[in-house]
Amino acid sequence: MVKGTYNDLLAFIAVAREQSFTRAAAQLGVSQSALSHLIRALEAKMGVRLLTRTTRSVSPTEAGERLMQSIAPRFEEIEAELMAVRELRDKPAGIIRISATEHVAETVLWPRLAKLLHGYPLIKVELTAESRFIDLVAERYDMGVRLGDDLARDMTNVRISPDQRIAVVGSPGYLAKRPAPLKPQDLADHDCINLRLMSHGELYAWEFRKGKHRVNVRVGGQLVFNRTQPILQAALAGFGLGYVPEEMARPYLARGRLQPVLQDWCPTFPGYHLYYPSRREPSRAMQVLIDALRHPQKEK
Repeated sequence: MVKGTYNDLLAFIAVAREQSFTRAAAQLGVSQSALSHLIRALEAKMGVRLLTRTTRSVSPTEAGERLMQSIAPRFEEIEAELMAVRELRDKPAGIIRISATEHVAETVLWPRLAKLLHGYPLIKVELTAESRFIDLVAERYDMGVRLGDDLARDMTNVRISPDQRIAVVGSPGYLAKRPAPLKPQDLADHDCINLRLMSHGELYAWEFRKGKHRVNVRVGGQLVFNRTQPILQAALAGFGLGYVPEEMARPYLARGRLQPVLQDWCPTFPGYHLYYPSRREPSRAMQVLIDALRHPQKEK
């Protein structure tokens, strides 16, 4: 590394992320003029313009974007390792950012975190509820949660829930108007409440399994949501059939407010799994959370 470039790169990362010299300067605790000088010095050393500046905005150039994507994760790894070393003499501490769906955040993560965090006041958790698949490294999350254990090879995964069964449900009023579907293909004759996947914008194809038979069905209806809870509420209101986790629908099934259909076709997935990059050694704070969230394995 060219002598003195380390601080210049940190300054560049801050400006590129914030897309503002004002916000980046406040974050770094330096003046805007000093920050601007650092960036100009870095561009002079690199021999290429890294930022496009206008009177209203700042954004990375193509070269700046490439540099940002390359070095930002490495600086985060350095920061994580420095924090891990500091934690050898201190109590578990640090900010942990987790991405999960709203359902998982409310029913799996929060109940356990609420019990844990009173005993670890130096651990700070930022829990983001969203229904899309994310790139942990690019979006600067420490952990994510997905249903099932089919994760990328460079990810470590930890089971945090038992197996999860899916239910297709409708209100008694809706099902009184038309015959209940007997096979997935019958859904073409029904109003179904769709889920739009925010990761790539497509509507989720309902997955079904019966023995060795597997089929994915594209359904149609009046409503589309990007979260599961509104799908359940719409089903309760009689707008059609919803495809939801069985545990979410269970209280309403027990009271007769919802009725299940296609039960012999509804799949069971291998539970929710916490995942994080394999190349990253968990900090003490992360390990505390992992241990608290880990689902106990049944003895064989």
